[in-house]
Amino acid sequence: MQILVTGGAGFIGSHLCERLLSDGHTVTVLDSATTGRLSNLSKVIDSPHFKAFEGSILDTDVLNPLIKDVDYVFHLAAAVGVFNIVNNPLASLLTNIRGTENVLEAAHASNTPVFLTSSSEVYGKNVSDSLKESDDRILGSPVTLRWSYSEAKAIDESLAYAYYIERQLETRIVRFFNTVGPRQLGAYGMVVPRFVQAALANEPITIYGDGKQTRCFAHVYDVIDAVIAVAFADNTVGKVINIGNNVEISINDLAQKIIEETGSKSKIIYVPYQEAYGEGFEDMERRVPNIELINKLVGWVPNRDLSTIIADISAEMRKTT
Repeated sequence: MQILVTGGAGFIGSHLCERLLSDGHTVTVLDSATTGRLSNLSKVIDSPHFKAFEGSILDTDVLNPLIKDVDYVFHLAAAVGVFNIVNNPLASLLTNIRGTENVLEAAHASNTPVFLTSSSEVYGKNVSDSLKESDDRILGSPVTLRWSYSEAKAIDESLAYAYYIERQLETRIVRFFNTVGPRQLGAYGMVVPRFVQAALANEPITIYGDGKQTRCFAHVYDVIDAVIAVAFADNTVGKVINIGNNVEISINDLAQKIIEETGSKSKIIYVPYQEAYGEGFEDMERRVPNIELINKLVGWVPNRDLSTIIADISAEMRKTT
């Protein structure tokens, strides 16, 4: 197939491009190089079946012709990272909402299937033991900018679903739960690479809040397996599907595990949320995915554990320092 990947120079997008090319597809990337890096595509940049364009999904003059020429769109382009969202809320909202609207409108015009990547952020402060795709969203005030990303991703989902229901556009929606692995940057608030980078340098590991909050981390290689399985299955059209690992760990235990597994001399320090993110910041205490639906639909389960994630991120960082 001829495939467009928006945000293809990003962390997840670059891994997806490599996989699509290895599976025999021709891949075009559109990326604004805001949080993505063209260096992420170094393994594929010289492939005769690969093209990359630097540009924004907000620019329909660039976007529309690209979508018209392909058979399938993976829409990963988005403003990402808690630091980025809190510091640049307006640009983030416009990119995440208007950009997705542009992708869907162009795809509808050429009847091109769209795979939309959403986020576990849509669940907000829902701390259920196992978050199902149909579970309620629990959010703070609209003027607490922490939740603007959640709002935007939920609107993206609603738009994609409306295009599916009203205009019969073939759409699939997935919600990522803390995807981590090689090439991910800690600069935008991503906790695992931030901790690993500090550990490798024997620098203090900074935990925001008390560290009792829990998360579940999925290796990007497992996530790409899931994306491919969902994207090309007939029984996933028009559905919202969680992708994540349901093994839970506290941020305190995560920091300690990274110190132990990297042989680091790092100390753990704590910084209040308001000092890191500003007044009124809210976080969620836990976020655990229910992955029964994806297993039922395409038979996917994650295969790589947290130790493998830490080892793979460490190896990548050691190569680049």
